Amino acid sequence: MAQNGGIIGPVNIISTGGNKVTSKTSSGNITTQPGTKIANVLVVAGGGGGGGNRGAGGGAGGVLQSSCVSVSGASAYAVTVGAGGATGCGNGSVGVNSTGFCLTAVGGGLGKAGNNGVGGAGGSGGGGTNDQPSDPERAGGAGTCGQGNAGGSATPGGSGANFRGAGGGGGKNAAGSNGSGCAGGAGGAGISISACFSSPITGVGGGGGGASSNTNPPRLGAAGGAHGGGAAGNSGPSPGPSAGTAGTTNTGGGGGGGGNNGTAQGGAGGPGVVIVKELDKASGVWSMNSVYDQVSNDNWITRTAAVDYMVVAGGAGGGNFGGGGGAGGYRASGYGPSPLQGTAQSLGMGDYTITVGGGGAGSTQPQVNGTSGSVSTFGCITSAGGGGGGSNRGAGPVGNNTGAAGGSGGGGASRCGGAPGGAGNTPETDPDQGNAGGASINDAGGAGGGATAAGQAGQPGAGGAGGAGAPNTILGPDTSYAGGGGGGGRADNGKNGGAAGAGGGGAGSPNGTGAAGTANTGGGGGGGSGCNPYCGGAGGSGIVVVRVPSEFTLAGTPGPAFTGSTHPGGDKIGKFTASGTLTIAGN
Repeated sequence: MAQNGGIIGPVNIISTGGNKVTSKTSSGNITTQPGTKIANVLVVAGGGGGGGNRGAGGGAGGVLQSSCVSVSGASAYAVTVGAGGATGCGNGSVGVNSTGFCLTAVGGGLGKAGNNGVGGAGGSGGGGTNDQPSDPERAGGAGTCGQGNAGGSATPGGSGANFRGAGGGGGKNAAGSNGSGCAGGAGGAGISISACFSSPITGVGGGGGGASSNTNPPRLGAAGGAHGGGAAGNSGPSPGPSAGTAGTTNTGGGGGGGGNNGTAQGGAGGPGVVIVKELDKASGVWSMNSVYDQVSNDNWITRTAAVDYMVVAGGAGGGNFGGGGGAGGYRASGYGPSPLQGTAQSLGMGDYTITVGGGGAGSTQPQVNGTSGSVSTFGCITSAGGGGGGSNRGAGPVGNNTGAAGGSGGGGASRCGGAPGGAGNTPETDPDQGNAGGASINDAGGAGGGATAAGQAGQPGAGGAGGAGAPNTILGPDTSYAGGGGGGGRADNGKNGGAAGAGGGGAGSPNGTGAAGTANTGGGGGGGSGCNPYCGGAGGSGIVVVRVPSEFTLAGTPGPAFTGSTHPGGDKIGKFTASGTLTIAGN
């Protein structure tokens, strides 16, 4: 006999969790409510400890999020909340894994103490350290795919630098910054979770900041990554050397590196957390009698809207004598190429924070990549900024020319060919949010990746063409977004600039500054040429668009950032060209 009131169709499931949120800050059990059948789960591991005495930042604990997990009501689920990595005057310690609901988040990588080498791998990697310009580059530790990013390396600060700064720890949303000259690298940013979980914990996964090895002039410690990363300690007589700051409790934040003193300890990593939201959600085919019974028993769900979205992050800046910038990550539902369509979000009536990522600046310095774009967010969707284009204006190690990873990766630098492009779809999403950048050949930079295609490698007669973006009709007109920047060329050697990727990418230049990516498309900036002034083009800012059925209304603030419209078919559309707040209501 049918279980849905006599109507043949899918088995009915109703989850009446009341959208209750449980934040578990220590190991034990989470017991579901009797009516809960579906839940959203977040698992965050402990952050890595920062290194002491000129130390690098610890990596953030791995962050995993799973939506619509099937659970049983009135059941106890065991969870383990990982501790943060300990620290002292030497190397920090690795953070401890967190587990629950068949998910395992990996502890953050340790930050190294001064001159102790490559950072530790983990959920996000710890930063690397060294002391003198004569030391080899010490890379940051690797992050775990889908959970975090790599730590920053300790790299030269340029001609005349007598000391080096330690790398910042990687974060969930961005790699740790490299140290340079006298300055330590900032920790990689974490992510906000406030739109998905109503918890006292509003963000997780920031990496720890790296310290400087210089004491004259004194140097302040680098900042920790947003959402839990600890700041590095200071170096120098005024203010005196100080210990690194611990990662914030129950964010999995990495600890900051200790200042330049044998007794300056690194900061401990922040403990992790497991958060569960028990959903109000129904599926199947219901008769009117069944609906009436559920409402009478106060078991029926509250009103929600199926919200389609397009979330595009900021594109990256192009490189100096370099590669094209990668496009901002592209994530969408309901519209656009079907292989890239995710699932619409089911959201209740109320207010939701919208973040529109800015485009990254083009590089103006040799061997300094274009700046990566910034993230865009809506609800549980985060799109990563594009990866900066590689830069090089003279012979140097290939590692300094590589395009950066991001939503789509940046292209390799044009000088001294063979520099690889950066990885796309970083951090990993399903469907993919972008593609890799192209590699360079001599005097022809690789192009930035786009939403639907990888950046082209440098060509015999020109820089690579930017990867194509994705067409999307969520606003009505068929418009493309998230195109990669073209690679830079060199006119005096017969190499033209690479073409822009469709969807707002900027063209590479054969004899000057690369073209900027188009605003509110997430396009990557074009690579600069081999002739003065060499500079890369800036990346284009991102955009967030939402669309709901006609029975709902959309409003947004502030006014300049939001444009509302009604599609001829009746759907309501909201477009944000800058960050703001979206309000969903019923008619």
